[in-house]
Amino acid sequence: MFNSEKLAELVTHYCLNVSEGSKIGIQGNPVATPLIQQLYKHVLLMDGQPELRVDMDGWDELLYAHAKPHQLRYASPFLLYFAQNIDGFVQIRSETNVKRLTNVPDEKRRERQEGLKEIMEAYDRLVTPGKLSIIPYPTLSYAQEAEMSLFEYEEFVEKACFLDKKDPVEEWRNISKMQEPIVQRLNKVETVRFVGDDTDLKVNVKSRTWINCDGHINMPDGEVFTGPIENSANGQIRFTYPGLYMGKEIEDIFLTFKDGQVTNAKAEKGQNFLDQLLKIEGTDRIGEVAVGINNGITRFTKNMLFDEKMAYCMHLALGRSIPLSGGQNKSTIHWDLLKDMRSGEIYADGELVYEKGRFVI
Repeated sequence: MFNSEKLAELVTHYCLNVSEGSKIGIQGNPVATPLIQQLYKHVLLMDGQPELRVDMDGWDELLYAHAKPHQLRYASPFLLYFAQNIDGFVQIRSETNVKRLTNVPDEKRRERQEGLKEIMEAYDRLVTPGKLSIIPYPTLSYAQEAEMSLFEYEEFVEKACFLDKKDPVEEWRNISKMQEPIVQRLNKVETVRFVGDDTDLKVNVKSRTWINCDGHINMPDGEVFTGPIENSANGQIRFTYPGLYMGKEIEDIFLTFKDGQVTNAKAEKGQNFLDQLLKIEGTDRIGEVAVGINNGITRFTKNMLFDEKMAYCMHLALGRSIPLSGGQNKSTIHWDLLKDMRSGEIYADGELVYEKGRFVI
């Protein structure tokens, strides 16, 4: 059985800064009730004040099926107030059916994302270590996507978060120490170039900050990232794995950039959905470039909370920048796209710093 209490302890004692009187938002599906209850308990034990927001099955499906355009673009003042008034936020990824929105028309998806703009901007202030923790809860739907039994997937999640270790906090502190020399080196460079299969992409990262992702925002973690200068991307990139968004998959994505903007976008499957996503404001520019370092995640599971951390991959996100990095791109979505780099290289100011899936710094 999945150890919800150990994950809740890790979140409240390491991932988040929970202090006396701090209002900690907790969001998740009722399928994650054991974890929600443990988080509620441990926030109380840390003298914080838990604030619950529950996502019921069927709400989104009914909205897309029956809402008029102005209802899709409606931004709830109650959700906005919640986002503006919590001191920390735990978002539990706990889908019971990852394919539930597959048949929603692309135009409706775009209208909904545009309507959430103000709310998403309110959450941006929490994207900083100690204020946000995005965590998993193993469900049958996730296990099926990963082609595992639920028991296997629970074990996979526990190992990825170091819940199988005696002291998970110490394990994550060791990850932080290992990644620190990498971010220190990258924080001194001006340009980064990614080279690989059908890929030669260069971005400018001068004066932007590379972040040591060690479990204080995502759990599991294990990556380094920054937000490139918005008009600097030039070249092309082909992604190894399908682009996943709202239950839909776009396969064999190939993007060309000129002066920061996507000028050509092709996909073997899902071209129309790709075109619709790129129409959303800010989605045709890069909000993040990152490299995964977590050696404990070794297989693609169709869950980006895990997949983007794989030690031999890089990813970039189209859309919203993470302000912590100094990125300034605005969008209602942040869409991570993943590339295997075991046959690629990364150059920092022309110097080789990464090859065969590993940093050589």
